[in-house]
Amino acid sequence: MQPTILVVDDNKELVALLTSLFEDVGYRVVGANKGKPAVELAKTERPALAVIDVLLPDMMGYHVAEALRGAVPNLPVVFMSGVFKGSRHSGEAMTRFPGSVYLEKPFDAKKLLEHVRSQVPPGAAEGDDAPTHPGQEDFDVELDIDVEDVEEQEAMELTGRIRVTGGGNITAELQGATLTAGKPMSGPVAGDRPPSATVSGVVQMPRGVRPAQGALTDNLPGLISAFYLSRETGELYCQRGKVKKVVYFETGQPVFALSNLAADRFGQFLVRVGKIRPEQLQDAAVVAANTNRRTGDILVERGLLKDTERLYFVGQQVKSIIYSLFGWEEGQYVMTFREKARAESIKLDIFPGNLIVRGIKKLYKPERLSRLVPPEERLLPSQQPAYQLHEIELEKWEASLLPRLDGTRTNAEIIALAGKPEHQVRAFIAAMLALQVLERREV
Repeated sequence: MQPTILVVDDNKELVALLTSLFEDVGYRVVGANKGKPAVELAKTERPALAVIDVLLPDMMGYHVAEALRGAVPNLPVVFMSGVFKGSRHSGEAMTRFPGSVYLEKPFDAKKLLEHVRSQVPPGAAEGDDAPTHPGQEDFDVELDIDVEDVEEQEAMELTGRIRVTGGGNITAELQGATLTAGKPMSGPVAGDRPPSATVSGVVQMPRGVRPAQGALTDNLPGLISAFYLSRETGELYCQRGKVKKVVYFETGQPVFALSNLAADRFGQFLVRVGKIRPEQLQDAAVVAANTNRRTGDILVERGLLKDTERLYFVGQQVKSIIYSLFGWEEGQYVMTFREKARAESIKLDIFPGNLIVRGIKKLYKPERLSRLVPPEERLLPSQQPAYQLHEIELEKWEASLLPRLDGTRTNAEIIALAGKPEHQVRAFIAAMLALQVLERREV
């Protein structure tokens, strides 16, 4: 029999991630995003352990724990918090609830799992040898198949600065001119292959695991934050029609990405940013196909791409694949977890909070921003942001405007105060909502 774990957190994507994590090793999981529903769940589900966020929208986590222990005496509790940090809060929790554990966000999901196992041994995981869901095979990314996106991609601006980690965990900051990735070429280029020796064949979602999955609408920022807050290592698989993309995470950081989209090929990316001309790519791709070599190698051999530049442009290519997912308003996602990240010759070094801000600013269209930031709404500072403000890169006008979002003004009034283009202000507000720096006022 599988013991039941109750997970309570207002971050829905984090609840989904922890649910998958616990179910993988043999627990049954029930989740709630507020305190009162969690207390009601405990009356019928009788959890063996509870993982509770200290600050919930409707009540404090401590009060939830008291109510839970009223229903289930001596219930083991794990508290989480991104706001109440330090030994004082940890000591208070353990004094009020003997035997409890206090974790600060971002926390190590593996340590959380180790503690849960020590308190409540898991049961047998179900379906270890079977696919985890009927469509799981559909998330295999066949890298030798070029797919054309039915929706025309917009041009994307990429900053010239990029941080990457190479062999031996050496981090370098590479500088270049600001790039504009223009619209894709018409049709795939035969022979254009990714330059990394490890990028080939079919990338398969791991079998025998129970992934978190769902519809991909406006929740990409929440999914990225879920990996960050739990410091998890794994993959985020996304699919829209025939287009499939995978983002790889290492201890909560997005480090690499792959795509089966023709426009995301390395050679096509070099054309899109103006590094080489289409005819140069076509010629190099033919040679690469005839000699069974990579297009990138041919480009270097011909002096069209310096070997020292390849790392920089591969990093920019990976970054553009991740950013492009912010433009998706439909599709499906699957989160899976691994002990180790995929081995690659390079890994991005980009803070998730800044990635989210830039992705929203770059890819959210005005109609989407109008839906997410309606004019009549009043927003408040969040009591429990997913990221701290000092970690986020803000423009001067954004830093000046943020204190005015205190619940006393509507979004329309904030936009008028900003003195900036409306879509630009909406994008900033949407980004702060996505980071949980701001929150909506409940009516």
